[in-house]
Amino acid sequence: MSTTAPIDPQIPSSNVTASPSFEETLRRFWEKNAKLIYLLCALVLLAVIGKGVFEYLQAQKEDGIAKDYGQANTSEKLRSFASANPDHALSGAAHLRLADEALEAGKFADAAASYQKTASIFKTGPLAGRASLGAAIADVAAGQSSKGEEQLKRLSEDTTQLKTVRAEAAYHLGTLYADARRTDEAAKYLDQVGAIDPASMWAQRSAFRRASLPAAASGFLLPSLKP
Repeated sequence: MSTTAPIDPQIPSSNVTASPSFEETLRRFWEKNAKLIYLLCALVLLAVIGKGVFEYLQAQKEDGIAKDYGQANTSEKLRSFASANPDHALSGAAHLRLADEALEAGKFADAAASYQKTASIFKTGPLAGRASLGAAIADVAAGQSSKGEEQLKRLSEDTTQLKTVRAEAAYHLGTLYADARRTDEAAKYLDQVGAIDPASMWAQRSAFRRASLPAAASGFLLPSLKP
């Protein structure tokens, strides 16, 4: 009686399908997805090109705006530039120049309005602080002393501002109170200038103004005369 020979497990069966190689898998994937891959590559390329074109146009636009600002050498041209570029940083610079011109010409209401426009564009930073200071000075000069005084106080106490801005704000407060004969308050803020920025021009000016205050406020009491 014949018997069936046992199957050697080491010998692969003809019914077992071999796994495709990596190269074969890659070829099949490519055949199936080639069009999609080409499409994605094209989209990426278009995005890169589009970004480059946008940046180029933006650079050209910025160059044009900068050129227009450089040519704005009169008040009327500055107003036209600011109107044409309301949200641009250089528009804030234009408003600042207009404000300085108005302040120098004694047009205090116009100066305050232009300083406020500058501050609304810059919001933070040195130019924003300078604009807020200018607006406060213009308000005081225009007769709105309470409004300007409060703004000067805020600036003098705001440690995020430049020392020069804080020192000038304190100096103007000191002189404002000195002119109003509010001697103690004048002395307080004139002294504060030296504490904020002792090497500044404002500290020197404050020292001279401080010396002109009545003796009691300067820290010196005259001896009483006895018979």
